[in-house]
Amino acid sequence: MREYLMPIFVVAALALAGCNKSKSPEEVSKDVAKAEQKAINEVTKSEERAQSALDKSYDKVNDQEIKFSNDAVHQTYNVAIAKADGNRKVALATCESQNGAAQRACKDQAEADYKTARADARVSAAVAVQQK
Repeated sequence: MREYLMPIFVVAALALAGCNKSKSPEEVSKDVAKAEQKAINEVTKSEERAQSALDKSYDKVNDQEIKFSNDAVHQTYNVAIAKADGNRKVALATCESQNGAAQRACKDQAEADYKTARADARVSAAVAVQQK
């Protein structure tokens, strides 16, 4: 077993002795320049990947913001329509207490108010969408 260990120690000693050998100034300068260039390239690639990731994140957030805004406008429109519908039903129920031409005029007014409220809701939604 000792026969095998001696050559291994000799090879290891020679390898370690070679590691401590100093290089010429030209070689050191080339190695330093090469390492600096490699570091610059790595930093540049890292910055590009980071910017790309940020751009993708921004696009996702922007898309979500637009979707949220559109949903908010849509829901606001739905609430306005529900209010108009509720007001119409109350007005029509109130009209039932009247007779003849007065009842007809009351119902016509309720329908006109309802149509106006729906139109206002549509205009408000359109303005909200354009402001984005």
